Amino acid sequence: DESPMEVLDATFQQITATLASQLMDEVMKLSSAEFEKLVVSLLLHMGYGNGITEAGMVTQKSNDGGIDGIIKEDQLGFSSIYIQAKQQWAADQTVGKPKIQKFVGALQGQQAQKGLFITTAKFSVGALQYADNLLGTKVVLVAGLTLTRLMIKHNVGVSIEHVYEVKK
Repeated sequence: DESPMEVLDATFQQITATLASQLMDEVMKLSSAEFEKLVVSLLLHMGYGNGITEAGMVTQKSNDGGIDGIIKEDQLGFSSIYIQAKQQWAADQTVGKPKIQKFVGALQGQQAQKGLFITTAKFSVGALQYADNLLGTKVVLVAGLTLTRLMIKHNVGVSIEHVYEVKK
């Protein structure tokens, strides 16, 4: 009873879900330093820091003050996004409110107003609520499934195998 377009859409969604799962398996194999580089690369592919020389950087491995990377948002450096990249050992693990509070403290130490906490895992309800209710600091939380969807959308870690045009 499905139209050919509905079958094509369902198949595409299935292929994308399988790719996302395979992609997460590969991301989980990365070292923590490689994961931090991947996150900065993803943000640059998404258009953050567009046109800015050395727009994105990964901070030093030790004594980074809880900040794993920085993306410059404008040419003169008035605005930056500070990044915490937390790679968990299993995608079903949960990042709780204390980790987000610690990151917010690191942001305040940098006098930063924008933060991105990105993980291969999930966030607890408390972590999500805490990030939503911050005053003066904006912290965006990106969990594993969203991470792989963004990687696929912005061609990070994937390549195009086939393109189909549906014409009317």
